Amino acid sequence: MTILIKILLNALALFAAAYLLRPNVLVKDFGRALILAIVLALLNGTLGVFLKAISMPLNFITLGLFSFVINALMILLADYFLKGFQVKGFLWAFVLALLMGVFNSILYSIFL
Repeated sequence: MTILIKILLNALALFAAAYLLRPNVLVKDFGRALILAIVLALLNGTLGVFLKAISMPLNFITLGLFSFVINALMILLADYFLKGFQVKGFLWAFVLALLMGVFNSILYSIFL
């Protein structure tokens, strides 16, 4: 049950962040945001874990900030696979990852 709530909150954070970054990040509707949240959860649970394990020394040196780079790469990978979601470059994927991190922190503290 908790994982469903987290996916819904991630979709809400993604939809809100995409709304703020509208000309450069496009999410067609909330249904696409929900599908994207599921895809990002799967990517972060498989490939993201592998990339974070490989980049652990760099992540340690940057005090965890390199995780946003990995999250931006996961967002770009999801952009490649999904229709109805578009990110215009790595910089906007990085900003989206930062905003999602902030929004998820706020939403998780309120609802979980």
